[in-house]
Amino acid sequence: MEVLLLGTGSSDGIPNTFCRCTTCTDYRARGEVRTNTSVLVDGRLLIDPGPEAPRQVSRLGRDLADLPVILAGHAHDDHLAPSALMHRSWITDAPLDVAGPAPVIAASRPWLDPRQASVTFSTLTAGDEVRLDGYLVLALPANHHAMGEALCYLIEDGSASVLYLTDTGPLPDDAWTALAGHRADLVLLEETFGTVEGKGEQHHNLRTFAETVARLREAGVADARTRIVAIHLGHDNPPLADLRAELAKIGAEALPDGSVIEL
Repeated sequence: MEVLLLGTGSSDGIPNTFCRCTTCTDYRARGEVRTNTSVLVDGRLLIDPGPEAPRQVSRLGRDLADLPVILAGHAHDDHLAPSALMHRSWITDAPLDVAGPAPVIAASRPWLDPRQASVTFSTLTAGDEVRLDGYLVLALPANHHAMGEALCYLIEDGSASVLYLTDTGPLPDDAWTALAGHRADLVLLEETFGTVEGKGEQHHNLRTFAETVARLREAGVADARTRIVAIHLGHDNPPLADLRAELAKIGAEALPDGSVIEL
């Protein structure tokens, strides 16, 4: 399984255009940008296609001409830019399955001519387990309010598995119940707020990120072979060198946009 990190940033990314904090200044000085979090698995499964996803793909020398599945966790506009469905319809009528919770489907349908039957919509809710182009996808409840239900996902292909956890704060009990007996080769876990406390529980900061990693290990979902990568990073995090040092203490890492992870 190839996991391509198209983007690793929060809704405003890093640097925030309007900010001169230490972290944003650090990123500008190094010429690095974190764009909205989006992931491409094996060139076949696009997770969270936000507004920058088409350009993220193109900048990395890839395309989505043969893409069979789009999977979105919730309907916030940094995770779902459904106008791409219209742009795709101008080029191809190849089969495509768009899957996600009800608000994702409701936001996506208007961008397609109803007569374009090659695009199908799969409405998911927490607890659902479905097969999408050979991937087994388990929908998990997220701790996130997103104009309706928000989901996280465990994605397996028979040889490797990815646990995709964004956007969410500390996971609900039902998510831990659903994960019992599962193991992930890669955990992509959001870490939006860095060292800042008091911004609510719909995103992680470094403290709750570490607590979740510890619980994943206690539950056997993660083990010594599991890679744990922080995504959905915001500028409340420390500058990159300091962030990497903090994550390394718990066996986690932060990778740049465009990173490829082979499982």
